[in-house]
Amino acid sequence: MHYNFDTLIDRTSTNSIKWDVSSLPEDCRDAIPLWVADMDFACPPEVVEAIQQRASHPIYGYTDRSAEYYSALLAWMKRRNNWDIEREWVLFAPGVVPALNLAVLAYTQPGDKIIIQPPVYYPFAAAVLNNGRQVVENPLVLRDGRYEMDFDDLVRKIDSRTKLLVLCSPHNPVGRVWTENELSRLVDICAAHHIIIVSDEIHSDIILGTETHHCTANLSERAADITVTFTAPNKTFNLAGLQIANIIIPNRQLRHAFSQQSTNIGLGLSNIFGIVAQEAAYGKGEPWLEELLSYLRGNYLYLKRFLEDRLPQIIAMPLEGTYLPWLDCRGLGLSDTQLHDFFLKDAKLWLDDGTMFGTGGSGFMRLNIACPRSVLTRALEQLEAALKSHASMPAHLTEI
Repeated sequence: MHYNFDTLIDRTSTNSIKWDVSSLPEDCRDAIPLWVADMDFACPPEVVEAIQQRASHPIYGYTDRSAEYYSALLAWMKRRNNWDIEREWVLFAPGVVPALNLAVLAYTQPGDKIIIQPPVYYPFAAAVLNNGRQVVENPLVLRDGRYEMDFDDLVRKIDSRTKLLVLCSPHNPVGRVWTENELSRLVDICAAHHIIIVSDEIHSDIILGTETHHCTANLSERAADITVTFTAPNKTFNLAGLQIANIIIPNRQLRHAFSQQSTNIGLGLSNIFGIVAQEAAYGKGEPWLEELLSYLRGNYLYLKRFLEDRLPQIIAMPLEGTYLPWLDCRGLGLSDTQLHDFFLKDAKLWLDDGTMFGTGGSGFMRLNIACPRSVLTRALEQLEAALKSHASMPAHLTEI
């Protein structure tokens, strides 16, 4: 391998949100942070070099997105997703979460209904509720150890006020990469009911299983006509702090509405280093990504085998996409409050509680495996020790 993902990098003095343990109780500040979705790996050296080169110029004034910015993106989408997008389809946002809020404002009115599919990334519900819209839940169904969309439930819940469906593809946190048939059926339902699909595809480059990621808008002309796609290099290349995302909208009317909303609140200019980073990442970062994916597959396999061999009460759900395994902890027999305390206070592991992701999250935890293998090993050994200690305690002392 040309890139070393085993290197331990100290992030404690960088104002990293992930590693800012000051928000934890004082007796838990030695917990290993394995929660928020950024990686503890160095960015591709080609990206670092490009940023350093631009930083050597001493003026950081207003900067437009370059022709190379767009050409690198278009070439990347063609190579990785077999999607021929046009330059005019691409709009800018400072991140997928701001883009989601923009979409809610652009395509719906106060009181309108927006469908989400929990358990799902929690800013989805927040974007709906914070902007005065109604959340309609179409919960995923766990069937034979794999999550599926419930299309019958979806159809039942659509009415004249339903205007938008927010799709997570690949799905965070359950790790599904949706099949072409699943996405096509979803498109057919939404198109028939005049519902716009906002497809969050920020994890689309992190495919660890055998499924192929399909861009929703690339399925058909019908799909392209109703789909707004969110993409970004942030998860792929660990660039979240550079605040850059690309919003791909083939439909001219939908594109104009999104652009107008962005203009209304004064968004438009990009982070100068985000521009440079995306150019370098999409233009030169593919070899790094291929090695990253191999390393992440190894981390997931290590996790899965460790749990199966030594902690069978906890099940790592299949991880087709993302680097965020969804852990079924219901076998521990703990309430959600007890589960939180057990991981944080006993195992000294800082994970995301399943309840954060809404309906269907009870009894689960989300783990970030985008870390050196030695960190994952230490985390799992701490979990094993905590579970053994907990199991050996008298019943009246096991209230966590």
